[in-house]
Amino acid sequence: MDIKKPLSPRELDCLNWIAQGKTSWETSRILQMSQRTVDYHIQSACTKLNAANRTAAVACAIRRRLVE
Repeated sequence: MDIKKPLSPRELDCLNWIAQGKTSWETSRILQMSQRTVDYHIQSACTKLNAANRTAAVACAIRRRLVE
């Protein structure tokens, strides 16, 4: 299935750190943004990837080679 809209650079950054096992809080410290903003970007990526949750979004992103 195609992505509805391309993922933003911040969505990709967040997905990449989540894929590496970081929590939203850890990702927020790394990217110097609030945890709420990280969660927003992850939720936005879930919507764009048509994923039910963050784990599914990471799996979709890896499958599509958007993150490693």
